[in-house]
Parts: sequence; C-alpha cells; structure tokens
Amino acid sequence: MFYNSSKLMFTTTLILSTLLVLSSNNWLSVWMGLEINLISFIPLMFKTKSVKPAESMMIYFLVQAMGSIILLMSILINSWSMLTPNLMSNTSACFIVASLALKLGSAPFHFWIPEVMSKLDWPPCLILSTWQKIAPLTVMSYMSDTTLMLPMMAMLCTLVGAAGGLNQTSLRKIMAYSSISHLGWMIACMSVENHLWMMYLIVYTMLVTMAMLMFKNMSAFYISQITMNSSVMEKFTFTTVMMSMGGLPPFLGFLPKWMVIQSLISKNMLLIMIIMVLTTLITLFYYLRLISVMPLISSTTPKWTSKLQSMNKIMIMIILLNLSTPLAAMINFF
Repeated sequence: MFYNSSKLMFTTTLILSTLLVLSSNNWLSVWMGLEINLISFIPLMFKTKSVKPAESMMIYFLVQAMGSIILLMSILINSWSMLTPNLMSNTSACFIVASLALKLGSAPFHFWIPEVMSKLDWPPCLILSTWQKIAPLTVMSYMSDTTLMLPMMAMLCTLVGAAGGLNQTSLRKIMAYSSISHLGWMIACMSVENHLWMMYLIVYTMLVTMAMLMFKNMSAFYISQITMNSSVMEKFTFTTVMMSMGGLPPFLGFLPKWMVIQSLISKNMLLIMIIMVLTTLITLFYYLRLISVMPLISSTTPKWTSKLQSMNKIMIMIILLNLSTPLAAMINFF
C-alpha cells in the first residue's frame, strides 16, 4: 500500500516537473524542472527483490547528474555571453545542446540508454522512451536556430540506432536502439520545422506503447520468448505494430517519416535525408526479424493467449489506427 501511494506521488511530480519545464521562461526554472524530473523518475525504476533495477538507477542518476552539471555551467556561460555576445553565445549554445543530448541519450552520448533499459521492467522502459523525452526535446527546440549540431546529431542517431540493434537478442536493447533511431528523426525535424517533432513524438509514443504492452503481456524480454501460441488476430496485430514501428508504408509509422523527408527535401538537405532513409531500412530489418520469429518458435504453455482473449476489439482498433490514419493523410494530400 505504501509502495503504491509513493508511486502515485512520484508519478504526479514527474508530470508536474515536465509541465514546469514546458511553461518556464528562464533557464533556472528549466534546470530546476529537469532536476525534479530526475528525482521523480528514479523511484519509479525501482523493483523489489531485484538487483538489476538498482544498477540501472545508479547509471541513470550519474548520467543525468553529469548532464545537469554541464547544463548549469552552460547557463552561466550564457549569462556571461550577454556581456560579450560575439565571444561566448555559440559556445553556450553548443554546451546546452550537448547537455540535453546527454540527458536524452542521443548519439554520440547514447552509451547509457541500452544498459539502463536492459535492466528495467517494461513500464519504466516505456516512460524512459516517451515521457522523459518531452522536456529535453522542448528545451532543445529552443536552440534549433542557434547551432548547426542538430543535423549531424540526427544522422549519428539513425546510424547508431541501425547498427546497434542488428546483433541484439534482448528485446529491451532492441527497443533502446530503436528509440535512439527515432530520436534522430525527431532531432532532424527541429532542424527543418521546429514544431514537426511534436507530431513525430506523439505517433512514436502511440506505437512504442502498443509494442511494449504486447511484450509485457507476452512476458517476453528476449527474442526466443516470443511465442506463436496466440490467435491469428494477435499475430496480425503484432505484425502491424512492428511494421509501423519500422516506418513501412502504408502504416501509421510511415506518416511522420514521410513529412520529415518532404521537409528535408524542401531545405535541400538531400545527403542527410538519404542517409536517414538507408539507416531506416536497416532498422526495418530487425523489426521484420521479430515478426519472422513468431511462426517459428512455439511453446508448450501459452503465456499470453488467456490474457488477451478479451482484447480482440482493442486489437482491431490498433490495426485500423495503423492503416487508416496514413491513408486518410495521403488522400487529403493528393
């Protein structure tokens, strides 16, 4: 009972701290909101009678604390740059973006994301992949006009996300590298159209929530634990979600990528666009590998069929959402 009430309290402060960052009009409030966000999320990572979440909590705290120190130093440099604007303004902007990239787990500061996620349960993984991105990405979007780091960071994220997930058997590490790859697309959005990343984040949140809920219901943490003892509807839903995560048309995940590609072409950023599309094809490969495992691996005891018998209507809604939304957008476009 105490654990549930404390969990509710920390979830509330997690939401409020993000709202504080979004509504801030000065750097000190932004820094304070990010710190409250850090303190609120760490208890939500905790799981009783398990050592691995404790390790991930320590890694997460050290990385976020380092990012906070760099951000605070950047804020001080930014205040000095008001006295000598030509001397330090670019330096402070680069440091702020670097500190936020470290907090987000963006390449080349991505090293901690797979390690932390591989030791967590699915609900904290979902929060880390979605909600914890909102505040740093919002602050980073303020800096999109002052630094040229963002396009390079976007390319690095997609390259790391594609290469890192290829040789993985852990579903949590695959989702971590997938998160890095999608983060690259969000950062690319900022360098062309400042508000497009919000739509991308909303679509990504919907897709990753569907995927992680299905993994949780399967009790699957490794590829070998994905079983075929499920109905045709469940298999089709899983296939639809994975293809949509990979950005395969005509599924929902293709829509934001299509909009980013159009924006990059309009800004003549063809090289970045080509690299990002090619790396997305590699990420699509390891999503297809998850799909191909389903008919090949069977288990004598169905883990999740009984849990999902009453979810057929939800599955139909997920499939329709993945199919109808991009088709409607295409019809409207043409």
